[in-house]
Amino acid sequence: MLTVGILAGGMATRLRPITESIPKALVEVAGKPFICRQLDYLREQGVTRVVLCIGHLGHMIENVVGDGAAFGLEVLYSPDGPRLLGTGGAVKQALPLLGESFFLLYGDSFLPIAFAPVEAAFLRSRKAGLMTVLENGDRWDKSNVLFRDGRLIEYNKQAPRPEMKYIDYGLGLLQAEALAPYPSGEVFDIAELYHALSLADDLAGYEVHERFYEIGSHSGLKEAETYFSERQPQ
Repeated sequence: MLTVGILAGGMATRLRPITESIPKALVEVAGKPFICRQLDYLREQGVTRVVLCIGHLGHMIENVVGDGAAFGLEVLYSPDGPRLLGTGGAVKQALPLLGESFFLLYGDSFLPIAFAPVEAAFLRSRKAGLMTVLENGDRWDKSNVLFRDGRLIEYNKQAPRPEMKYIDYGLGLLQAEALAPYPSGEVFDIAELYHALSLADDLAGYEVHERFYEIGSHSGLKEAETYFSERQPQ
């Protein structure tokens, strides 16, 4: 299975005061750091190699995760450096570790779906990228994807329109060459790339039906706590 890049470098301002002293990846969810829950699940999905894009307090993540051996994984690190590069800039910087094609996962998302069929769909599509999408109807956030008859027509995080009923689920795949137009060290949002690919009809869509869990906000963290607490063995 392809390498998974995890974007774990943000400031996590919405989770303050929790994240004033620890990075979001280390926030405990039902008694366990969130990144540990992500890594355990990736191993269960057959993933063997993970690249953590780190920034704010990233050394603390390294101290907990190490080389990944405790999770049955190989874990590598790509630090932003002296300034935060944004999600897109962080991915661009990590390309030497990610390979020619790779999964991309947000560091605050837990996605209870099977990864192998998503990878297979990406390879079949022969497109530069693939985005998993969920019919949302503005339930969890503003819907930002126009997806119709199995085709992703447009993704637009900045200017969503009423006809957009789907949302970016949080798991994508990219070919490294898709980032070629962006200079190294440039600050940009990966959403810009996804938007450009969608307009060029070079972004496949893969519909999923399981809701996602996220810890990007206090309300999301509470829902994730409930979800994992109910899954804990009694």
